[in-house]
Amino acid sequence: MNILDVPTGSADEQAVRDARIVLGTLVEPGSRPLYELVTAHGPVEALDRLASGREGGQLAEAAALRLRGRPPAEFAARLWERSVRLGVRILTPESGEWPARLADLRHISIDGPNTIDRDTYPPQCVWLRGPHRLDDAVERSVAMVGARANTVYGGHAATDLGYGLAERGWTVVSGGAYGIDAIAHRAALAAGGPTVAVLACGVDRPYPLSNNALFDQIAEEGLLISEWPPGTAPFKVRFLVRNRVIAALSRGTVLVEAAARSGARQTLRRARQLRRAAMAVPGPITSEMSVGCHEELRREPHEPVRPVATVAQVLEEVGGIGELAPVPRGADRPLDGLDPVERQLVDAVPRRGGAYAEQIAADAGVSLRTALAMLPSLALRGHLREHGGGFARPLPTGRKA
Repeated sequence: MNILDVPTGSADEQAVRDARIVLGTLVEPGSRPLYELVTAHGPVEALDRLASGREGGQLAEAAALRLRGRPPAEFAARLWERSVRLGVRILTPESGEWPARLADLRHISIDGPNTIDRDTYPPQCVWLRGPHRLDDAVERSVAMVGARANTVYGGHAATDLGYGLAERGWTVVSGGAYGIDAIAHRAALAAGGPTVAVLACGVDRPYPLSNNALFDQIAEEGLLISEWPPGTAPFKVRFLVRNRVIAALSRGTVLVEAAARSGARQTLRRARQLRRAAMAVPGPITSEMSVGCHEELRREPHEPVRPVATVAQVLEEVGGIGELAPVPRGADRPLDGLDPVERQLVDAVPRRGGAYAEQIAADAGVSLRTALAMLPSLALRGHLREHGGGFARPLPTGRKA
């Protein structure tokens, strides 16, 4: 589909798309009442009930304020016209490239007075800028979030992980904010991989403004995505609302660096609620920017957050069968290949001078027969040397006997 064309289809299909787009604009994203209304009646009927006044309550009042008496068809036409003019695509759940993972958001709502916890439902539509299909871009994706005021340590970790993930064919998803978000996006782009920025404002006015060059590059090589139509301002609460989408699009979320009250911790919380892989990068215990990560790592076993330090460890959490991180180990040592008894015998040989087999066997706690069988082999392999009828440690390199 050409991004500058209004999508075609049957009249019924177009009616559903138009209804979704208007509903997603009349009510703030994630609304539980709206989701329940659409589930019960379908998007076309739900919109008609709101616009005609047949639906009451706060939902209808909020929708009426944004409609301002305009017919929904006119409202939809203006949204399409503006999107076409800006080169912005609009996707709905009926679109072929709609990511199936977004449907999982219907499972995480929590009853209570806090609308951020209650209104966590899937979007009615999203606006996109960029050359990729959204479903393909996020099929193998990892979210990376963290502190805006990152440290050098956090910046290094985000660069290493973002670059390494993109280099291995994974998409990096983040929020386009200062600090860890922007570093992760730039690292993925530097590796030649796609990255997705999920915004809390319109895709035509991404925030923060100082990241404009970055957003332009993402729009050319990755994807900018928003639940809000072009022109929407970035209100503070919208950053918390969009965090659920960052978590839902990805197979897992990595918290790279975060202070105790960092909003990035909420994205990790959404990942846990969605039963996605939840990960955190440990940091220095003296750093305030690592307190949030450490607190997440101390959570109860039923809400586990895994510590990660390398790309391989992240991929072990989110990847397929066989994508296991290598076990870290130090450099090989000369005695690593010996069995336990051989090591006992070598350890029993004095570090200065030599000793006879009987003494070595006694000190090692093995039989003389065992010592007589193994000591010559250890000498042949260079772990010991023959010395005055007995055995001694090897000479230092370059020293003659």
